[in-house]
Amino acid sequence: MAEHDESKEPEEPVVRDKRRIDPETGQVRQPDGAGSADSAPGSDPERLEHEQVVDAGDGYEGPDVETSLSEGDLDFLSGQSTAEDLAAERLADLRRVTAEYANYRKRTEANREAERERAVADTVKAILPVLDDLDRAEKHGDLDGDTPFATIAAKLRAAAEKLGLTPFGAPGEPFDHNVHEAIFQQPSPDVTEPTVTEVVEVGYTLGSTLVRAAKVVVAVPE
Repeated sequence: MAEHDESKEPEEPVVRDKRRIDPETGQVRQPDGAGSADSAPGSDPERLEHEQVVDAGDGYEGPDVETSLSEGDLDFLSGQSTAEDLAAERLADLRRVTAEYANYRKRTEANREAERERAVADTVKAILPVLDDLDRAEKHGDLDGDTPFATIAAKLRAAAEKLGLTPFGAPGEPFDHNVHEAIFQQPSPDVTEPTVTEVVEVGYTLGSTLVRAAKVVVAVPE
């Protein structure tokens, strides 16, 4: 029986580094296969028959590294840009994202406030006729003195004001077709522009929302 040759050392596996980025130089490797073990000059065919290929990456080749990097990253790794250039690009991206998020928050808050005002305005519209009756009663002197009716009127007006409901419309102010509804116009030599002379029904706003326009009598220049 032939004796076992213990002097022959076992052949070591050959490591093939398949990483696209050189870990020592940081350069992107060219896919020309130059310098690989199976194409190196003087390779021993008999030795290659016993090679064991070991992946030096994460255990599998995985996706192409270049496809997961931005152009700035590739320029930096290939030496075409400096670390300062890459940092400036990342800072610009961060500022852009921060500004976009700030604008998004502002739009969201503005829309939320507008929706709240519209919801409250739809609710308070139900009590506007009651407030109109209180105004008429006040003009007739029914709210004078410390009467129970005057106390109830004061409480109702305070509740409406707490909700943000604000009355507007007074004689002498310029006529604004955006907030005033003219129910009658009369020429007057005392005005140089359309002017409110009498408020038939006050208007109301809630924040930036117009709940109801004021019904007024308007004097116009002759």
